[in-house]
Amino acid sequence: MKELVRYIAQALVDSPDAVVVSEVEGEQTSVIELRVAKEDLGKIIGKHGRTAQSIRTILSAASAKHKKRAVLEIVE
Repeated sequence: MKELVRYIAQALVDSPDAVVVSEVEGEQTSVIELRVAKEDLGKIIGKHGRTAQSIRTILSAASAKHKKRAVLEIVE
């Protein structure tokens, strides 16, 4: 899951080297934290949060395949 979020985020931002993804795994749920450069934060969130919601939708579809739940947190 972590690699999927990293791949999507690096494709969206201007400075892909600044993308940092960390994962905290539980029994049923994984929390994935995404950090990007401050100037790229708007590109990840998108207008009215649409891009962030799209990333979360893709992540939940991929995590359903592994019978787990994944939550994406965008950290400033």
